[in-house]
Amino acid sequence: MNSFQEADTPSLLLDMRKLKNNINRMSCFAKDHGLNLRPHIKTHKSIRIAELQLESGAVGITTAKIEEAEVMASAGIEDILIAYPISSPEKIKRVIGLLNRGVDLKISVDSLEQIKLLQKGLESTPHSLEVWIKVNSGLNRCGVEPGKAALKLAQAILFLSKLRVGGIFTHAGHAYGASTKEKIEEIALAEAKAVVESAQECEKAGIPIQVRSVGSTPTYEISGKVEGITEVRPGNAVFYDAIQVGLGVASHDDCALTVLASVVGVYEDRIVIDAGSKTLCLDKGAHGLDSVKGYGYIHGHPGLIIERLSEEHGVVVFEEKLTLKLNDKVRIIPNHACTVVNQFDEYTIVDGERVVGSWKVDARGKNK
Repeated sequence: MNSFQEADTPSLLLDMRKLKNNINRMSCFAKDHGLNLRPHIKTHKSIRIAELQLESGAVGITTAKIEEAEVMASAGIEDILIAYPISSPEKIKRVIGLLNRGVDLKISVDSLEQIKLLQKGLESTPHSLEVWIKVNSGLNRCGVEPGKAALKLAQAILFLSKLRVGGIFTHAGHAYGASTKEKIEEIALAEAKAVVESAQECEKAGIPIQVRSVGSTPTYEISGKVEGITEVRPGNAVFYDAIQVGLGVASHDDCALTVLASVVGVYEDRIVIDAGSKTLCLDKGAHGLDSVKGYGYIHGHPGLIIERLSEEHGVVVFEEKLTLKLNDKVRIIPNHACTVVNQFDEYTIVDGERVVGSWKVDARGKNK
């Protein structure tokens, strides 16, 4: 196969030049501001891409789930933050398994009950575990409240022989619902404040906080500049997508990931493509953003709107003169790259029009 136009559809295309540009943008920002970079791999779920990020200067990676960490560890990646609360006995056993393999592991904690369960699970092992306190900076999902509550948890950890405090972090995911750049900046500054002030409370009480980490793609280039922050953890920035374009964080030309789809039906008032909800997902932004129109952006055809999806069909209406015909192919920038990647087994790697290889989505479906 010489051109991606020869590929069967739907296919997941990854533009190598844009991917490397996006990785370089993250790395340069971190280097220019004296920060560590720990990108979140839940976006790409790829060993090859994680390795490119590490080669570009990342100190380690972030995962959402233990299974993702296990996949990355199997490739020799050793410095891993699992940014998710872990407390069940089964999952603690798997944490121990990673420690047995020599992984430099960090785990998110946000409650007294959780840290007691981690302590109990580790007591019969030779290991101690680095934990990072997650603070709530406005998303109102996981995390203790910043300041005194973070200090209280840190003080409790001091009494547990198997745990040690390594950092404080947060995730400002509610920035995805921001309606203006000014609102993104407000959220980013609050994100950094929640982490820095929590770290200061701990250090005033004699508890050193080595890592102060922030990280959503819309905010990291703002919150990362705040004095006291030491690390950023962008995920989606490796690809970008239509939601990021809607936020003003990136342009369509920055988006490295597209879905190649074929026209399978042409009708008087619509066309149908072979990319439905099992390909593009029914995602218009997990945290309230309403700037995207339809279920993906059809590259080169701004007047075509993917109006609705069923499982295997995308129904497209047009606000421009229709030039597409049966079996023509289109490239779609997904609304949310992270969920779309998890629908595919592999990336088709392209350089311009030319296909240069394929990479596995190694951690696809690794949601435990």
